[in-house]
Amino acid sequence: MQTNPNIKQLRPPIHRSWLRLRLGKAYYSGKRHLLWMSPRFHWAKRRQTERLPCVQFSHATPLYRHLRGEDQILQENKVVNLRLAAARLDGVVLYPGETFSYWRLIGKPTRRKGYRDGMVLFLGRIGSDVGGGLCQMSNLIFWMTLHTPLTVVERYRHSHDVFPDANRTQPFGSGATCAYPHRDLMIRNDTDQPFQLCVRVGERELEGEWRALVPPKYRYEIVERNHRMDQASWGGYIRHNELYRRTYDLDGWLLDESFLFANDAIMMYSPLLPEES
Repeated sequence: MQTNPNIKQLRPPIHRSWLRLRLGKAYYSGKRHLLWMSPRFHWAKRRQTERLPCVQFSHATPLYRHLRGEDQILQENKVVNLRLAAARLDGVVLYPGETFSYWRLIGKPTRRKGYRDGMVLFLGRIGSDVGGGLCQMSNLIFWMTLHTPLTVVERYRHSHDVFPDANRTQPFGSGATCAYPHRDLMIRNDTDQPFQLCVRVGERELEGEWRALVPPKYRYEIVERNHRMDQASWGGYIRHNELYRRTYDLDGWLLDESFLFANDAIMMYSPLLPEES
């Protein structure tokens, strides 16, 4: 691969001092808590066990990857963390005009609450921390939301492409990373009916649904364009793509296609070389 002068020149992570990291986290955490107190938002907070009757979209993702040793322990811990988070999210009703905040509902993951060390990605390195693995839940909720008329008002993309595309079922860059409390996932209900989030940690999969009072009026499809892997000027590789959403009526007619977002991420593995003809 040749260096492409037109790509976004992402840089390797900057290694900041311990004090700088702590001060930065305190600053952004303070801003987030002030946002949660803002009267501009009506936050979703009501949960109910009774399910709304109509499934708008459902999806499931595998809980385990084929890893070994310590990584397997971190995966087991991740499942524990997901169960604790699901207990705070399952059944939440998002009424018209309300905003769903992922971290406001879950709260801070701590050992006192039962959270364990799970896998995390920090400053371009894979490690472990309390509550690690909860990105799988935010990924699932974000992906399901893209298939509904709900509005995503805050989402953070992953800055690193960690794993090769083995058994990938969704386009690259279709997830939502999270870090308490400032990297949040926020979703607003701009429709005229309530939506209910239902999540469950099964035996092998994390399962989720958005439900509502009436059947869906449209079907949504996420399509990928301009996918490429380019070598950056500093020697690493940048993966890029763009995602669009197509809206269909129930008869299958295409009604609209809109741009969602572009993704640029530093690859943490060697890209595949093109096959020789």
